[in-house]
Amino acid sequence: MFYSFLRAAIRVFLWIINGNFHSENTEALPEGNYVLVGPHRTWWDPFMFGLAASPRKFTFMAKEETFHNPIIRWILVHANAFPVNRAKPGPSAIKTPVKILRKGELSLIMFPTGSRYSSDIKGGATLIARMARVPLVPAVYQGPLRFRDLLKRQKITVRFGAPIPIPSGRMDDARIEEVSQSMQTAFDKLDQEIDPNFHYVPDEEKYLEEKAKGKV
Repeated sequence: MFYSFLRAAIRVFLWIINGNFHSENTEALPEGNYVLVGPHRTWWDPFMFGLAASPRKFTFMAKEETFHNPIIRWILVHANAFPVNRAKPGPSAIKTPVKILRKGELSLIMFPTGSRYSSDIKGGATLIARMARVPLVPAVYQGPLRFRDLLKRQKITVRFGAPIPIPSGRMDDARIEEVSQSMQTAFDKLDQEIDPNFHYVPDEEKYLEEKAKGKV
């Protein structure tokens, strides 16, 4: 119930401050559970994905540091989030979402690059989808990257692509790389479909900070 309330509140808030939100190709979304994957471009794109894919409900990963604050932890837990140590992700980073997906009540939003300042697709999303026996669904966000630009009513677009098949058989490095390449191709295609001139440029200062921390 809290998830539905929060999503409705975010929708109203976004309409008030921006009022220019668009979701495209929602007919590509499957009926059952899936792992929604996309390039991470701003701290609020998980909310935009969740809004665009409504009424489907999602779980998502959040940095374990954000769970240290009791108020934020309560909100995250009731919004279906679970903590992950980004520096040293353990087995639970795979097992927890697989268990949730198998229950059939929630899909998963995941950013396979892990960071807003990296373009290197990691294999976690592929392994989770494979183990949970659900498809990967690509999505991209195009829109403001800074909060003040949201207030300028700049256009926000979330576009979905066709589910990405996961090869049968053992998921070795070659098969994981194959799926990663399919994801990147899908992201590029969706970006082109929204705006052929689009080019994502991350905040250079933040990029250097992340690089210094070894997260890029």
